[in-house]
Amino acid sequence: MLFSMIADSVTVQASHVPSLATTIRPLAASSLHGLAFDGSRLLAVDTKSGYLLAIDPRTQNTHILNQNHWQEFVGATGLALAGDELWFTSGQSVYTCSLAQGDFQPERFAWLSDPVSGVAVAGNTVYITCQKSGDILVYSRDTRHLITRFYAPGIGTENITLRDEEIWLTDTLEQTVYCLDRATGEVKFSILTPFESPTGLAFYDDPQTGESWLYVAYVQQEPYIRDNPNADPNHELQYRPRSFIHPLYFRYYPDQHYTLSNGFLVEMTYAEELAPLDPLDLKQVEWRIALPAETPRQKIRSIEPAGIPFSEIVEEKGQKIAIFCFDQLTLESRAIFGWKVVMEMWGIKYRIQPKDCENPPPLPEDFPERYLVDNDNLTMDSDIIQRAAQAAIGRETNLLRQMYSIRNYVYDHLSYGIKPHIDTPDLALRRGVGSCGEYVGVLLALARLNGIACRTAGRYKCPPQPFSRNIPLEPDFNHVWFEFYLPGFGWLPMESNPDDLFDGGPYPTRFFMALAWYHAEMAKDVPFERLLSEGLVVDKQRVSIGELAINHVQFTVLQELIPPASVAA
Repeated sequence: MLFSMIADSVTVQASHVPSLATTIRPLAASSLHGLAFDGSRLLAVDTKSGYLLAIDPRTQNTHILNQNHWQEFVGATGLALAGDELWFTSGQSVYTCSLAQGDFQPERFAWLSDPVSGVAVAGNTVYITCQKSGDILVYSRDTRHLITRFYAPGIGTENITLRDEEIWLTDTLEQTVYCLDRATGEVKFSILTPFESPTGLAFYDDPQTGESWLYVAYVQQEPYIRDNPNADPNHELQYRPRSFIHPLYFRYYPDQHYTLSNGFLVEMTYAEELAPLDPLDLKQVEWRIALPAETPRQKIRSIEPAGIPFSEIVEEKGQKIAIFCFDQLTLESRAIFGWKVVMEMWGIKYRIQPKDCENPPPLPEDFPERYLVDNDNLTMDSDIIQRAAQAAIGRETNLLRQMYSIRNYVYDHLSYGIKPHIDTPDLALRRGVGSCGEYVGVLLALARLNGIACRTAGRYKCPPQPFSRNIPLEPDFNHVWFEFYLPGFGWLPMESNPDDLFDGGPYPTRFFMALAWYHAEMAKDVPFERLLSEGLVVDKQRVSIGELAINHVQFTVLQELIPPASVAA
């Protein structure tokens, strides 16, 4: 991406893809970590094999540079170039060797008390990342003494590179790339990566266009079905390591306080197959299904019927609803009906700090009666929920810190699990187990009792397989997440349970004020589906939509997108 400084912010300018291969899959690579560009040649270290790989990004032709010294590179993670000198980390040590001479005999630069991850070099300064201490350590190249240290923003293993006066980090658990000021270590903005477990990064300066592109390495475990003649049936589920390098397309919008990253043009189809289980007789039926919403990270390109036609209405705050009409529904009724939408779906990550909301303006006038009350069986008057609401925030008064504390409290007291039905928040908290819906219920109850306006968001996730282009993909479950309102900034997303990775924490903040590209956002503040008969809402106890029809959900990833130059305020 082409970077230009505007005020104190970095803006990405790009109108086309890089001249290199979009996705680089080097031969024999299973665990790529450190990356560095040597002109048009990409260098990468494989921590598992110890191979220092030289890759032609256009042809993906790959060869091993350290054929006689690969043993010394086993376990290596960080990689950096400083002139003809190659730097890498392994275990608790930082090493250098000569790239020009090609002997790759490592010489230790420093030994640290804790394992180190990444290394970057600029002039006389060496930057080293250490997950255990949670620091970026800054050393003098000449004296080999520690100069200072910066706080590392994430909790995972972090790799590092430098760009002008900026530090750039990947974090495996945070699924995030951070841009920091090199002089102060302050985070300027952060970017959600389109894939999990980013392990390394490097900038490529394209000589053909003059643009600069950020490439990120990933290491994942890929499930696959393996033939096994000794098993019955003759196949079994196995996992294999997959490592690849992909450009991170992003744009930071400082006025909107967020970054958009790699988007995908996705076709989503939602359809109901009418097949009632029990006798019924409904006349003059309106079957209402919410349509996907327009949001900062989701843009609708086209909508068309799937099956029978529908009419469209716009409810409050611009939420769009598809209406399918039937003269009569009986046990013998059969139909397929729904909608097909083509939309842009982006990763989004907000950059808002507690100091930005010390004295927030009041909530909009109608918010308290809509977003601070128990309007969805949240059991906010139960003792266990009221005690939890007080314990979750303690004496904290900052709204953003309160929300973060509530999230962590819920993660401390719930573990993820799926049941046939959704428990109310008091029961979920008492049991200590919940699905995404139960996490959201507890979050809603605790936040609203503390005066934080919030609501449920959802409702599906595209299977995160963006390389499976033009192939229909079906999600295993529906999914809900959470939004809270920050006066002066608006609605902010937060995942329900995916960041609850460890018992007792620490918990990543990858989806706190962030959402991955594969979330499909339906219309807000309205039920996803409603049934009306002769102008009246049909009671769910009388007729359940789940007993009337079978829903079918498909996603098809069409192409990858680069964020636009500007967005609406």
